[in-house]
Amino acid sequence: MSHTPFTSIPLIDISGLYSADPAQRQAVAQELGRAARDVGFLQITGHGISRELRQGLIEQARTFFARPLEEKMRFYIGNSTNHSGYVPEGEEQFVEGTKDLKEAYDVNYDYTEGPQRFPLLGPTQWPDAPAFKEKVGAYYRAALALGDTLFRGFALALGLAEDTFVPVTRHPTSQLRLIHYPLAQDPQEDRPGIGAHTDYECFTILLPTAEGLQVLNGNGDWIDVPLTEDAFVINIGDMLEVLSNGQFVATSHRVRKVSEERFAFPLFCACDYDTRIAPIEGLPPRGGRSYTPVVCGDHLFAQTAQTFAYLRKRLASGELQLPDGSLGLSSFGPAARGATA
Repeated sequence: MSHTPFTSIPLIDISGLYSADPAQRQAVAQELGRAARDVGFLQITGHGISRELRQGLIEQARTFFARPLEEKMRFYIGNSTNHSGYVPEGEEQFVEGTKDLKEAYDVNYDYTEGPQRFPLLGPTQWPDAPAFKEKVGAYYRAALALGDTLFRGFALALGLAEDTFVPVTRHPTSQLRLIHYPLAQDPQEDRPGIGAHTDYECFTILLPTAEGLQVLNGNGDWIDVPLTEDAFVINIGDMLEVLSNGQFVATSHRVRKVSEERFAFPLFCACDYDTRIAPIEGLPPRGGRSYTPVVCGDHLFAQTAQTFAYLRKRLASGELQLPDGSLGLSSFGPAARGATA
């Protein structure tokens, strides 16, 4: 079964997920499930994340990205142990070979409770501004808690126990990206902010500051995602499509060439590093799809290592090796079944 020919993105008030009444939580879950099955994208209000937290995040991003490049490069992502820090324009290159017109700062789950065991789970590299760590860290924690709430809602939508995902999201490999899309200097240059792709993880919680995001529907048309007051954009990723046995769909999306400076803050919600990503037992397949199981953290690290220049250099030199059984780019989730959306 392919995507529907949707022409708009559902808007859902999720405040009922915080209710003590199971019927109210189930009612919201049904709306979440409908959007996840038919579109793979939705917008949510009633999430409980304050305007103050959101503005603090945006202000810190504006301040950091306004620094000279040489200052930002002091916190280059290649200096970190858990893949966190500054990502200059051109650092990432996806399967189609294009380079995106953007810069970013990546913040991971700041794991300091013990020795670092996994390449994506360790202490985050923070810049030399206490306010950045304070305000960005506060937003990360609030958005991660929202992710936990959505995991419960998606579990209910699949007919599963509400706490199904709790045991595998205790120290998740969930990454917050602070992305800056500068206004293109060459208005004739046809370069997207981000090329078409699906997200690797379970789902994404996105806070944008301007329009530009587009979603591919079942007819092959690009649908604009509007900028809605106080709303987050949520999209299903490859891993939740797999866990749901194809009940939910990961949808291809892109950021068109921006006509104004734009910031975007996606939190990619994932599971714990060693979680096995495979269809949950008892969920019937949808549309005859089949999926190859992967280990969450190993898959994310393999995709990251094949995308970022500093890691590709380490692979080429033999300093770094991919985990056993690693898949190539775009060979999991929707791409594995030859999907176009």
